[in-house]
Amino acid sequence: MKGNTELLTVLNSLLADELTVINQYMVQSEMCANWGYGKLHKAIRKQAMDEMHHAEWLIERVFFFDGSPTVSKLNPMKIGKTVSEMISSDNETELKVVSEYNEAIILARQVGDQGTVDLLTKILKEEEGHVDWAEIQRAQIEQMGLENYLVSQIDSQ
Repeated sequence: MKGNTELLTVLNSLLADELTVINQYMVQSEMCANWGYGKLHKAIRKQAMDEMHHAEWLIERVFFFDGSPTVSKLNPMKIGKTVSEMISSDNETELKVVSEYNEAIILARQVGDQGTVDLLTKILKEEEGHVDWAEIQRAQIEQMGLENYLVSQIDSQ
């Protein structure tokens, strides 16, 4: 099925966001594992996996519209050097992505594409969950102090 050209461009832009953040999260997840923060490693890795699903769904949608998914374009990554920087950077990235999904949903509605609206809404809700997670982590750091927060992120296996 031939898709709307403008919407295909937006879907590929969202795909670039997802592919970028997959890499960003995987690097940061492994940094946390290397530092011994097993709980944080698992949480960030799970988010990377969520983003992989989002990328997969976007690719499927682009193909549905007889388009070509652009998988070679990445945006600049913001890899934090500390846990606090990671969480702040990830929160900023997710807030930007939430805004972009909201704009894409408006466009999909304007061109009468309910299937894309439904997909983007599903992804948007998961992205909002990532924002919420980062905000909770920031609140915990503020309330208990960075050192206590980091101690709570050590996996006691």
